[in-house]
Amino acid sequence: MATEAFEDIAETFEFLDDWEDRYRHVIDLGRAMPELEDAFKVPATKVSGCASQVWLVPEVEGTGAAALITFRGDSDAMIVKGLIAILHALYSGLTAGAVLKVDAIAELERLGLNEHLSSQRSNGLRAMVERVRSIAEHASRS
Repeated sequence: MATEAFEDIAETFEFLDDWEDRYRHVIDLGRAMPELEDAFKVPATKVSGCASQVWLVPEVEGTGAAALITFRGDSDAMIVKGLIAILHALYSGLTAGAVLKVDAIAELERLGLNEHLSSQRSNGLRAMVERVRSIAEHASRS
């Protein structure tokens, strides 16, 4: 149940045979993301559980399970910013109800990230997924 943007990333990963090329692609995805203004880099938007500093700023349009979810994000590490870009592609534009149905771990496994990220980065990625799910859960109850 991935978005078209995530499918595009998955297709690109299929064509990149070498993990180093995939790693560079993740970094390029992060570089393409707009920087988050310093005013949003506050404790309320910071994701705990990440080795790097990570901020996710939710943008919710509407209420309940039909609320559209998107977010902006940033990190002080380029690879992590790329992971944020991948999560943005996976979730943005989905309704809160649809976000909660996405099996993020299965979708991310399609990219082979688990095999190549350090345990700290994998834990941070899971923390980011949980933050997005929390945003969706909160929106669903509104």
